[in-house]
Amino acid sequence: MKIVYILEQFFLHGGIERVTATKANWLAQHGYKITLISNNQDKKPLIYPLDGKINFIDLGINYDRQKSYFHPKNLMKAPKHIYKLKETLQQIKPDVIVDLSLQFDYYALPFITKAKTIREFHSSRYFYGIAREKNTNPVKNIKYKLNDFIEKKYSYNIVLTPDEKKHYKSENLVVIPNGIELKSHPQADLTQKKVIAAGRIAPVKGFEKLIKAWEIVAQQHPDWKLEIYGDGPNEYVTQLKQMLKEKALEQNICFCGQTGKLQQKMTQAAIYVMSSITECFPMVLLEAQAVGLPIVSFNCPYGPKNIIKQNIDGLLAKNQDYMALANGIIELIENEDLRLKMGAMAKKNIVDLSLNTVMLKW
Repeated sequence: MKIVYILEQFFLHGGIERVTATKANWLAQHGYKITLISNNQDKKPLIYPLDGKINFIDLGINYDRQKSYFHPKNLMKAPKHIYKLKETLQQIKPDVIVDLSLQFDYYALPFITKAKTIREFHSSRYFYGIAREKNTNPVKNIKYKLNDFIEKKYSYNIVLTPDEKKHYKSENLVVIPNGIELKSHPQADLTQKKVIAAGRIAPVKGFEKLIKAWEIVAQQHPDWKLEIYGDGPNEYVTQLKQMLKEKALEQNICFCGQTGKLQQKMTQAAIYVMSSITECFPMVLLEAQAVGLPIVSFNCPYGPKNIIKQNIDGLLAKNQDYMALANGIIELIENEDLRLKMGAMAKKNIVDLSLNTVMLKW
């Protein structure tokens, strides 16, 4: 069977890119003929390793990623994009096409191929759903209805959690979570006085709330440190660092930048913390559990509660209540036996989301 994956680029660290590489490698190793198609690679090296049997094609459209795809500069490239995609698919003759892009191929794909088409969603529609309910703008309403129409044209739409289904109008929905390879993961040292967080440094990740929570933690446990890994716009990172300075937390919290060795950093910590406003199905939580880290997270829509088992392998704090988040962290800091117990259960429970189990659903 020939399977094509379509994504925007494959040179930046990201959940979509990492999950796609993992699934594509698994399928290639199980006899499927896999092709990855991007349009914005711009001759940059691949960010995650791919099986040698996987074919990688870049269409070379190179949209300006700093602008909306509907900006005239990008919009004028759309016809070339769709033409080259259709031409490439006709040459490959795939049986199944999985689209993860947010670009124009999302709208065109069901109409330019006879193959089975699958739309895979990796971001939560929580705020999309709220905005749609409150919308009074007829132009935006046309866009919502267009999305409904397009999604019904796909053979299947894949969402990551059952909670996401209510934000879609089509009936061709299937829930398949992300999975993780259960190779020989190292064990986190849960005796270290260190808590770790990671992700894109962006407002949706809620790092302002995490800083406020850590201000409470640091008052009771000043010898514990918080390390945050990831990168983001310089202006926003500077704003967060200024917040540390104002709260005298520069010695307690480190914005450590991007790392290609996150799992190694996790093994040097005792707790993983997540402060996001919304998450779909964050791979970073699976990675934390795989090394036996207990997790403290906001119970934000919708990912964490579909991964963390409350009071068994982690703690879910009331959503956006930074005092509750701080109390959860303090509880695990002060109870080493509980940390060890939850860490062991995290490593045990992650088996339910093993890559082999998840890929059978595919």
